[in-house]
Order: sequence, then structure tokens, then C-alpha cells
Amino acid sequence: MVTSAQHYLECGNEGCGKNCQFYCNPCHRKLCEECKDEHQRNPMTKPHEVVLFNQRKRQLPVKKCTLHPTRNIDILCKECNVPLCSKCSTMEKHQGHTFNDLEDIFAGKFESNGKKISEIQGYFLPTAQDLKKETEEDGKEIKKIMDSIRDSIKDEAESLKSLVDKATSEKLEHANSIEDSLLKQLKPQETTYKEYIAYLERLVRDFRGNFPITDGGGLSAACSLEIKPIPETTKPNLPKYRFGQFSKDNVGKLLGNIVVPSVKEEKRKIKPMEKDSSSQLKPAGAQGEPEQRADAIKRPIVSEVRAFKVPGVDSTWYLSVDKSGRVWASDDGGNLVQTDPEGNQLQKIQTSGKDEGYHTVTPTGDLLYTDKIKKIINKIPQSNRISKFFKTGDWEPLSIHSSHINGDVLVGMRKDREAKVTRYKNGKEIQNIQMDNKRQAMYNSPLYITENDNGDICASDDEKQAVVVVSKAGHHRFSYRGQEPEFHPYGICTDCSGNILISVGLLSNGTVEIISQDGHFLSRLFAMDQEITSPRCVCVSDKNNLYVGQEMSNKVKVFKYEFK
Repeated sequence: MVTSAQHYLECGNEGCGKNCQFYCNPCHRKLCEECKDEHQRNPMTKPHEVVLFNQRKRQLPVKKCTLHPTRNIDILCKECNVPLCSKCSTMEKHQGHTFNDLEDIFAGKFESNGKKISEIQGYFLPTAQDLKKETEEDGKEIKKIMDSIRDSIKDEAESLKSLVDKATSEKLEHANSIEDSLLKQLKPQETTYKEYIAYLERLVRDFRGNFPITDGGGLSAACSLEIKPIPETTKPNLPKYRFGQFSKDNVGKLLGNIVVPSVKEEKRKIKPMEKDSSSQLKPAGAQGEPEQRADAIKRPIVSEVRAFKVPGVDSTWYLSVDKSGRVWASDDGGNLVQTDPEGNQLQKIQTSGKDEGYHTVTPTGDLLYTDKIKKIINKIPQSNRISKFFKTGDWEPLSIHSSHINGDVLVGMRKDREAKVTRYKNGKEIQNIQMDNKRQAMYNSPLYITENDNGDICASDDEKQAVVVVSKAGHHRFSYRGQEPEFHPYGICTDCSGNILISVGLLSNGTVEIISQDGHFLSRLFAMDQEITSPRCVCVSDKNNLYVGQEMSNKVKVFKYEFK
């Protein structure tokens, strides 16, 4: 293979030909090191400014004067701001004017432009390229999210179609039942008229019989026969079909909605240009220390709003908060207490609940809680009278969550060594979630459960050491297994941004971890100075306040947090 090398820059002195390293600005001559020394020893050129070649003053491009074609333009009239040759400066119209060396001006402009080019190549261009790359990544993320939303819409539509098919089947069964009932009602009437017709036919035969005319008694008996009246029966009320009143809009309301948060859009972070002399701009392509990405993980800013103690419980293992700020808190002894926002006790009940998330508040403010012993879900409406809502069959209900999207009830349940999550609507079972697409069990013991704003169902399973997230249709999306070798997830909730918050038990103290809607770790929420002792449960209110219950205390702390 033939290669070629670039010829080095030669010294400008005639006959030298050595490598040029220096430059004489007044002479505009390239110099090697030897010629540079000789140049500076020469009395005629000793005062000249000799610099490194790459720091040279740029030579003014040659341009002839239009008035004096034998002269080059080399000065600038300051008053007229017109480039001139030296002979032009003697003209009458420039008498008394000040003149600047055009070469110095050109060199200054060249240096200034060089700095601008360095700034563009060293800061503006790579920064803009990084931001362009970030927008491209955002575009990919948007496409990924929208694909997930489209899948959710399709899954939800399939669920709705399944419900329509089920309701249609029930209505057809009802129609068959009505038909059987009406036919059964007509059967005795049919028998009655059949018997009556047979009677009439016999009677006709009797009237047509040959009675001896001489037998006066027989004739008298025949004439004395009476015809029984026709039996009366009732005509059944025939059913009619009353068409349902529905439209595309009505059906659309049964499905979820795409929600774009109304919060102010976050500005992209533009890294500042380094100003200090110790951090000079690097040429384009220079390698340096890796910079922190704009989307790097940062701990959110957390501020405590208030704290209050819950009377009647030893600890706060689980919390449910309604729209008015009233709190239901439970410990591991079955005590379930309702307080007002200031912590004053409103009511207390005894339950079979222990350390699981066994109660929830519906969008209308009713309390639902599980009874593991009787295998039922109880309901306490605003009237405070406990009533049985629905049964869970042979399955032991562990955790429960009332959907704020559509009012469905999600229940985490266990039977023997099996576990599942079941969806109920109006107390009727409509969906079971148990296996992934490989027919593997997704749950061991779903002790805590919640729903994200995209319809995902998130279950905290300490036995499996994972937070298991499935789509609304029950398809496995991901399982989050924490940041430590051992992961013990407890209470779980979601915030208005779709992030998932998890109470995590650690050997030292415990913490709250935040992951994205797609399972990416974002941050641990609390530092040691927040004085949170073994956080056991988390709950985000409609006002996006974070309530934290503690395993070793009956004190509930309320926080605000945001990512900067």
C-alpha cells in the first residue's frame, strides 16, 4: 500500500529549508530555530517581534488602491473609516486625520474571530449537539410511551369487549330463562283446553247417539245434558326488547384517557461555559473527564409539611387518605383508626389485618378493608355502618386498592401456595392476574398493591423480593428488584407524574425508593437528617402530599418533594 505524508512547513530564509517553528510579525517571515536566533542577533531585526508560528499575526491580504494602483491599501482613516494607501493620507481631504495600521486591525479581528471559532467548536457546537441528541432521546422515549399507551388502549378495549361478550351471554341466558318461564306458564293452559276439547267431542258423540224414540227416559236424559262453559285462562304478558341508550361518547367514557400533566414544562439544562482561566476551552474533539448527563440521577428536594401522631395504634404500618385529608391508619395488631387531618381520632375498629395493605379509600370516600378469616371485603360508607361488600371465595384477601381511574377494586390474594391479583367491578369478579406469558407465577404474596395513572397494576411482594408491574390487561411489564443484594419492598404508591414510590426495609434504617413508570431507578427520597425511622408505608394524596408511616412509631409525617 502506498502512503503519502504531508511535507513539513519550511523556513522562509532562502536556501535554509529547515522546519519552520517561528514567525517574525514585522517581516512576515517563517523562521526555523537557527534562523530565529540569527534574526534576533542582527541589529537591524533585533527589535522585531518573533513569536511561535501558530501565534503569528496574520498578514494583511494584498489589495491595490483604486486611486494609486501602484500602492497597496495598508492604513485606515479613523475619521472617515475608509481604508487607504499611504499616498492617500497626503490628500487634502484627509489632512489632520488619524490613521491606524490596517494590518494591526486585521490581526485583531482575525484573533477575535479565532476566539469565536474556538468558542463555537469548543462549547456552542458540542452543547447544541448534546441538546439535539437529548431531544432525539426524548423523541424515542415519547414513541416508547405512546406505544405503551396504545397497547394499554388495545388491552383495555379487549377487556371491555370481553365484558360486553359476558354481558351479552348473560342477557341471552336471561332471554332463554324468560322464554322457558312463559312456556311453562302456558303448558297447564294447553292441557286445560286439550281436556275441554276432548270433553266437547265426547258430548257431540253423545248428542248424535241413537236414542230409542220409544225410550222416553233416554230422550229426556239426552235433552237434559248441559254444556260446561269454556275455561278461562290468562294471556301471558309478552316481553319486549328495550334498546340500550349508548353512543360512541358513552363507550369512550368507559375507557381510560390519555392524561398529559398540566405542570409547567421543565427547561432543558444548558451547561454554562467555563469562564475561569484554569478551564480553557478545549479544541473540538479533545478528550476530557466525562461530564454528568443532564438527566443524571439527583436526589429530590424534600420538605416536611407537618407531622401528627395517630392515637389507638402502636405503629403505622399502612395508611389510606381520602380527598378531605382524613387518614385511616393501621398497625400490625388489627387496629384500624380514622383521624382528621390534625390527627384527632374519629373512629376505631378491630380487624383481622396485620402487616399488609388491607384497606383502601374509594373515590367517593368509602372505606374498604379485607377480612382474611371470613374471606370477604367489608365496606364502611359515610354512614359508618359496616357492611359486607363481596366475598373472595376460597382465596384469602391480603391487599386491596380502589382505582381512582374507574372505581374498580384490585385485591391481592393467596390460597395455599398460589397467589393472584383479582379485579372486581361492583363486587363482581371480572379479571384474574396470576401467570406471565411463560406460564410462570408472578406473585408469591402480594401484600401491597396500587394502580398507576396509565392503568398499570403495581404489587409489592416481599417474599419474591420484587415489585411486580403488569399492564391493565394483566401482561407482565417488569419486575423491579431494588438497589441492594437483598430487597424488601413494603408499602407502595404512585405520584401525579406516574413515578412509583416504594417503602424499602434495609438493615440500617430503611428508605423510600422512587422508580419511573418503566421501572428505572430515580432516587432514594430521604437523607438521614429527615429522621424517618423504618418507613413502612407511603401514600400520595390528591394534593400530591406524601404521607409516610413508620414501623416503630405511630407518628405520620407529611412531605412535599420535587426534582430540580
